[in-house]
Amino acid sequence: MLQKLREKTSGWIASVILGLLTIPFAFFGVESYMQQSSENWVAKIEAPPTWWAGAPSFWPVSTMWQREEITPNEFRQAFENARQAQRQQLGENYDPRAFETPENKRAILEQLIDQRVLKMAASRAGVTVSDAEVKRTILEFPAFQVDGKFNADRYQLALSSQQLTPRGFENEIRESLQVELLPRGLNDSAFVTKAEMDRLLKLLAEERSVSFVVLPPQAADTGPVTGKEIDAYWKAHRNEFRAPEQVTIEYVEVNAATLAVPAADEATLRQRFEKEKGTLGGSGERLVSHILVAVPKDADAAAQKAAEAKANKLATEAKAAGADFAALAAANSDDAVSKANGGDLGWVGKGVMEKPFEDAVFAMKAGDISGPVRTDFGWHVLQVREVKGATQQTFEEAHAQLAQEQAEADRERAFNDLTSKLVDLVNKNPTALAPAAGEAKLAVNTLGPFGRDGAAGIAANKAVQRAAFSDSAIQDGLVSDLVELAPDHVVMLRVTNHVPARELTPAQVRDRIVASIRAERTRKAGEAAAEAMLAKLKAGTPLAAAAAEKGLVPVDMPNASRGAPLPDRKATQAYFGVPAPAAGKVSPGFVALDDGSHVVFAVSKVVEGDPSKATADERMVLQRQLAQSGGADDAKAFIATMRKSMDVKVAEERL
Repeated sequence: MLQKLREKTSGWIASVILGLLTIPFAFFGVESYMQQSSENWVAKIEAPPTWWAGAPSFWPVSTMWQREEITPNEFRQAFENARQAQRQQLGENYDPRAFETPENKRAILEQLIDQRVLKMAASRAGVTVSDAEVKRTILEFPAFQVDGKFNADRYQLALSSQQLTPRGFENEIRESLQVELLPRGLNDSAFVTKAEMDRLLKLLAEERSVSFVVLPPQAADTGPVTGKEIDAYWKAHRNEFRAPEQVTIEYVEVNAATLAVPAADEATLRQRFEKEKGTLGGSGERLVSHILVAVPKDADAAAQKAAEAKANKLATEAKAAGADFAALAAANSDDAVSKANGGDLGWVGKGVMEKPFEDAVFAMKAGDISGPVRTDFGWHVLQVREVKGATQQTFEEAHAQLAQEQAEADRERAFNDLTSKLVDLVNKNPTALAPAAGEAKLAVNTLGPFGRDGAAGIAANKAVQRAAFSDSAIQDGLVSDLVELAPDHVVMLRVTNHVPARELTPAQVRDRIVASIRAERTRKAGEAAAEAMLAKLKAGTPLAAAAAEKGLVPVDMPNASRGAPLPDRKATQAYFGVPAPAAGKVSPGFVALDDGSHVVFAVSKVVEGDPSKATADERMVLQRQLAQSGGADDAKAFIATMRKSMDVKVAEERL
């Protein structure tokens, strides 16, 4: 037997077969046959080599294709960035379930795919970004600037906080610029010809002579509706008749304002008085004059130094023996209000001026001159002319204030202790609220059922709605975290019943279906009346004669512009939507308004706008807008074309 096997495998045919088998091993190695490959991407973009656009995608030619993959981690990072941006934008109105829809996930993935397509297109087109351009972009980053100039320390700190190296960040900037270059070039190179501008100006300034009549809404239909009609309407609109998702919750509420705390004893109040007596009572006042050398807070360094030098000079002059502060202020102060009064600001108490100004003034004695002191307004030279001493309250005078402050402090402490205890108790049994509430001596309230739009009471709060419809509350039955309704006012809740959105039967929504059928009949009756009049206009009957048959009188609008909403903006859009009439003819039409009425009209004349009447500024603004719009469309079209030239695969199950 071994001899026969040796004979069968030693011929030229066996040698050819063996040679063919060595080819895949040469490309991929034996390990590719021994190990199972596991792909890890949510999207993969592949393109044939630039020198062979029609290259097939099968092996071994496929090894020459260019590939880009988007990993699950990259997608999750982009998705989280988008989530944070929307949460910051919407605030309390942010709904995580509404954000985490399959459609939204796919939209974010499509953005990532477009970026990779642009990256590959730039690479295939030989687009490069110079080191000088990368450097210039980094130097212009606002986040790396101090006083309008690039700051190396801030740059290094920012990179360290993101765990990036300078080389890695530069590569990111280079790749970003490379991706942006082609669409930005298309966008920036867009232009509008004079002929296009003239045509648009003619359309915008076009005027039309119109006659119209308003057919009033039809009387509401009250006819019978058969069971067959109800069933047919329900089958055609069954998605419209669904009961919304609802939950019923139980919750406990902790409000610091309603917590009962024992009144503080005299010893506690006296102890508080001793600690705070320096702040009780009036802090005194100072009669102040000043000389202001104004300089903006964001002025450059040279302007700041010049202002400070001038203020120092004025301070020296004011402190000199025999100096007249009021005369100096009148001659040099930039405060137009106090300047006329020799810099007099009157009596100043605490909490009125900026802190540097206040600190300096209340550290001075009567007759002192100080400064210069910097505030947002500039540099101040200060003079305190008189001092009114601070007043000190006695314990008896401050008793009521001390008692109130102590009660508030005790109430806040009780609130923090109670909420901490409640959280600890719930963590021991996270699927039950009643045991924790009982031990904390809190009442358990119930609310619902209510939908995602909320209801009265705490269900009107967006944070409560999010907690009640979260996956952890509905699917896992967990008690929520503390939900803040207001400062020092929180709730914890648990979903006790969840009813998914469901389809309603025809019997359950019979009245709604009947109302919808009758409304449809009414709408069609109004449309039929408008179409009947329109048919007469098309047959040559004048609008006045057709309107007279219904006891109506048309309204004539000679030379109406596009901005004339008569009798409604929808009607104006319809007037300018029909073709221009032939000589001696009219262009008729009709449009339904929101109130159920119909406007039947006839356009008798069209007058083109005169482009020469547009000013140079108007043309420039319009041209810029058109160019930007056209450039954006060109960039989108470019991306779409590039995608068609590549093979894009998406693994939906990995999103």
